[in-house]
Amino acid sequence: MQIAPSTGAVKAKLFRGLSDQSRLTILETLRDKPLTVTEIVERTGLTQPNVSNHLGCLKSCGLVVSAQSGRYVTYSLSSQTVENLLLIADGLLNECATRIDTCDHYAQQKG
Repeated sequence: MQIAPSTGAVKAKLFRGLSDQSRLTILETLRDKPLTVTEIVERTGLTQPNVSNHLGCLKSCGLVVSAQSGRYVTYSLSSQTVENLLLIADGLLNECATRIDTCDHYAQQKG
């Protein structure tokens, strides 16, 4: 059964997945070029198990893809649409980052 992408529940699930700071950091890091897990760890400061776990999630959800190159696996954004979503988020934050940061209605994530 095909799920309509405009379904509110599916959109909410997408944004819940993107709300994880580690996953979002990985996506942002992959905007420049494909990277290996080791390179992502070096650029983000996240632990290798954390990066691997989140990459598995992002790949399973279709937001990143992997390619084997010899003994290395590189990861990249799955499509220009993912990049566009990140660009739109940048634009929106340029307009209202301070208000979002101080919003009492959004729960603050710890850590």
